[in-house]
Amino acid sequence: MTLAVDAYNTRVSGTPEIVDRPDPVVWTDAQDPELHDFAERGYVQREAALDEARVNACLEELRRIGDDPAMADDPRVIRERGSEAVRSIFDVHLLSDVVAEAVERSGAVDLAREILGSEVYVHQSRMNYKPGFAGGAFYWHSDFETWHAEDGMPRPRACSASIALTPNRTYNGPLMIMPGTQKYFVQCAGETPEDYYKESLVSTAPRIGVPSEEHIAELYRSHGLDVLTGPTGSMTMFDCNALHASGGNITPMPRANVFIVFNSVDNALAEPYAGTPRRPDFLARRP
Repeated sequence: MTLAVDAYNTRVSGTPEIVDRPDPVVWTDAQDPELHDFAERGYVQREAALDEARVNACLEELRRIGDDPAMADDPRVIRERGSEAVRSIFDVHLLSDVVAEAVERSGAVDLAREILGSEVYVHQSRMNYKPGFAGGAFYWHSDFETWHAEDGMPRPRACSASIALTPNRTYNGPLMIMPGTQKYFVQCAGETPEDYYKESLVSTAPRIGVPSEEHIAELYRSHGLDVLTGPTGSMTMFDCNALHASGGNITPMPRANVFIVFNSVDNALAEPYAGTPRRPDFLARRP
C-alpha cells in the first residue's frame, strides 16, 4: 500500500524548513494583468469596492453585534484581552444580511472565482476591529498553514478579501505582506495542543503555527515588505499562503475591515493534518 505524502507537512518536531509550493497561485490560464500581479505578489488591491453608504451600514452592524447583550458570551465575538473592546466577530456573513450583501456587491466573489478557477464557498468570515489606543497586533503567519494543520484544508486553493471600513494608514495597524512569499511553504515547529485555537484567537504572540524569527528575517531580506494602505471602501485580495501580519494600533484612529475567506469547492476540508479535533464551524465552514 502506498501512503499519500503531505506536501505541506508542518508542526514538525525537528527543524522547520522553507519549501517550494507545488501548487499554482492562480488556478486559471487567464492573461488578465490583475491576475498576473496576484500570482507574482500574492495580492491585488482595488479602490471603491464599496460605497460610503454600504461602509457605514457595515460599521453600524459591527456596533450592533458587538453591543448586543445576546452576543456577550457568544464564542464568535472575540474581545481584546483585559478589555471589552471587540477584536473580531466571526460568521459575520451569517450574522448580518447587510454585510453579506456588501460582500456580494464588492466584486470579491467573482475575483475569487477567477483566481481559484472554480466555484467558491465562504470558509470563514469575520469583522476585524482595532480600536484606537487598544488594537492588538496579529503576528507573522500564513493562514494556509493554520487551515491545513488545524482544519484539514488540503491545498492552498483559497484566498481572502479584506474590505476597509475605515482608512488603512501606515500608522493604525494596516495589513503587511511579504510579496512573493506565497510561492513557498514555511513549515512551523511544535505540536498543536488540543483547543489551542482559543488561545490563538486573542494572542498577539502565538506559540504555535508561526514561522521562526530566522525564517521571517530570511524572507524579509529576499522579498521585502509591503504595507497595504487604502481609503475607506477599498479591497485587498490576498493568497492564503502569503506571509502577512499587522501591528498594534496605538493611534486615536480605529481600523476596521470585513474579512472573507473563499475556498474552492474542489478543495474540500479533510480531517486536521495536525491530528487535533476539528475546530468550531465559525472558524472552518464545511459546505
